[in-house]
Amino acid sequence: MHYFKAILFSLPWIVPPLVTYFRLRRSRSLDDESATPLPNPPLVSVILPARNEAHNIARCVSSILSTTYPNLELIVVDDSSTDETMAIAREAAADDPRARVITSPPLPEGWFGKSWACFNGAKLARGSVLQFTDADTVHGADLVTRSTNAMRGARAQLFSVAGRQELGGFWEKVIQPQIFSILSMRYGGTESVTQATSVSNKIANGQCIFVTHDSYDSIGGHGSVRASVAEDLMLAQRFFAARKRVVLMLGLNQLSTRMYASLGEIITGWRKNVFAGGLDSVPFGRIGRTFFPLVLVLPPLMQILPVLVLILSALGHTTAGMMLWATIATFVTLVWWIVVYVTVGESPLYSLVYPLGALVLLYIFVTAVICGRRVTWKGRTYISE
Repeated sequence: MHYFKAILFSLPWIVPPLVTYFRLRRSRSLDDESATPLPNPPLVSVILPARNEAHNIARCVSSILSTTYPNLELIVVDDSSTDETMAIAREAAADDPRARVITSPPLPEGWFGKSWACFNGAKLARGSVLQFTDADTVHGADLVTRSTNAMRGARAQLFSVAGRQELGGFWEKVIQPQIFSILSMRYGGTESVTQATSVSNKIANGQCIFVTHDSYDSIGGHGSVRASVAEDLMLAQRFFAARKRVVLMLGLNQLSTRMYASLGEIITGWRKNVFAGGLDSVPFGRIGRTFFPLVLVLPPLMQILPVLVLILSALGHTTAGMMLWATIATFVTLVWWIVVYVTVGESPLYSLVYPLGALVLLYIFVTAVICGRRVTWKGRTYISE
């Protein structure tokens, strides 16, 4: 009987990883798209907003300009950087006639800096297709070609690519997989997002979004998401609400991103997004938003609780049934993390420190809830609406 109850109480730890695994297996990849441009390919305007990205901007600009796509322009929008971002961007462009580096006008009240920079870049763009990307990305030479072919084949007005996440240091390897595991459990694979019929289940990856210029203008562009910290998510929802097709695909061999390079950057970066931005993707309206703080902290708590019970069991403070449940839940969670690390090409030994990652994640989530919709990033403070 103890064994049966332990299995029963372990189901919340067993079922979600299994469901997530099978949902992710349905994802589609750019590898299956042609790397040959179509005849008379449309002009693609790549819009790259950058604020204090001196350490990233050179490799990003160089990778974009190394594209094999034959009809492209690059607009780098410097968002009032206080470092050498603009000078380095100009040097990286090396007088390439396809590239322009501009300065965004002063940030108006009610706008997030990234959306304002994207909005101003789009106003100067000549392409019938716009690509919005981030300065911490590296683009494969075939990214634009495969993406425009896939976009046309899917008849998408918004097409987003989920690339590979670069995990440089210890804390990146411990925490970043935790975040993306939760996102995978929430949204599933690319086909789950593409085929979703509810606006709250639509999402895009702001590191790489392609849109048709006319559709972008028709929904008000980034002006329609000017006060949203998760502008990529909201842009996808705006397109879908306007009855435009939104498609997400994997591009693990075409796009990579190193989002944050230190523990401080990870904490600050995710704290600005997970609560204030997550509120925009919560189902069930006001009721969902009311319970969202509890739902947000539940994943790290569920990882920590069985380990805590095992420690108490070793000290003789729990029943045999509780110890059995904790053993099963911990084992299942450990297996999940072994699968995750092997899948992303990292040592499975990192799975042994998943409780540490969960603890940091819990701290990020709790402080994000405390901050509410007040967001601080790169020397600016915003109120996300």
